[in-house]
Amino acid sequence: MTDNISLSLSHHGNPHTFDFPPTATISDLAERIYTSLSIPQAHQKFIITPKLGILKYPFPNPILPLSSLLSKKIILLAPLPSELSSLAAAAAAAVAASTPRSQRRAPTVKPTPYRDWQKTQDHATYTFSTLRPLPYLPNPEKSLRFLQRLRDDAGIKASMRKHKFAVGVLTEMNPAEHTTHESRTLGLNRNRGEIIELRLRTDAYDGYRDYRTIRKTLCHELAHNVYGEHDRDFWDLTNAIEKEVAENDWRAGGHALTDQEFYNPKDGGVDGEHMDGGGWTGGEFVLGGSSDGSVPASAKHDGLGRRELMAQAAEERMKRQREAEK
Repeated sequence: MTDNISLSLSHHGNPHTFDFPPTATISDLAERIYTSLSIPQAHQKFIITPKLGILKYPFPNPILPLSSLLSKKIILLAPLPSELSSLAAAAAAAVAASTPRSQRRAPTVKPTPYRDWQKTQDHATYTFSTLRPLPYLPNPEKSLRFLQRLRDDAGIKASMRKHKFAVGVLTEMNPAEHTTHESRTLGLNRNRGEIIELRLRTDAYDGYRDYRTIRKTLCHELAHNVYGEHDRDFWDLTNAIEKEVAENDWRAGGHALTDQEFYNPKDGGVDGEHMDGGGWTGGEFVLGGSSDGSVPASAKHDGLGRRELMAQAAEERMKRQREAEK
């Protein structure tokens, strides 16, 4: 098992050390500082020596690996939480003092909106704990936005809450590693929800596949959280998830595609009517699988550092639960 890495920095002369999974990035550091030191990311600025210089949120490279900074000196330039409160109070007082008394209005008291705390807790629990694009493929930030859209899809959220699905990592797969002359793998579910991989990109890496097609593949992979074999129970659950996602499509995340970066009209894709035309085996959906349901050996691989990803997923899942309980 790969050990965590420890990163040290100083803030106002005080040393701080944080432990991270080996795959952690500079964005993970900014979020940890926010949760641990109560310093919002917008107020964070890092002086890193030698060579990197000053890095300010949002970072030029948000997926800069923390492992590349272990030998460097890091100083966090940011006000203390008490200083932030004082600055906010002073700014509010200055605005109030500059406003003529005749223009000042008494604050409007609004009723506290009802909040379903159980639903909030469920959404923090039954979700994808970690979203992981592949950093070595072009434009990983676009893949991250695609994964975020799937995570926040109203239909997907409703179905995961209903069936109590909690997935450790939602990531993209590299098309080259899952394509042969006979087949194309569209999705993988490893160990019943530890990791779900989806084929987001076109085979030529020049665009992204149709959103609804990928979302339908995700419905299939979620069903593998319960059933490994492709029997009648599996297909009944798959159809139920697809129906639930469609019924909640109007809410937010399931609207029609508008961003061209997530659609490539030249890509043949997989029509919704032909999603079941391939072979399923061991939690994989393969387009063009052999008649006995087997998957070519070249379509299989060991995945994405599963232990490291799961360690980070567990940490992020606990953070989500703590935030929901606040």
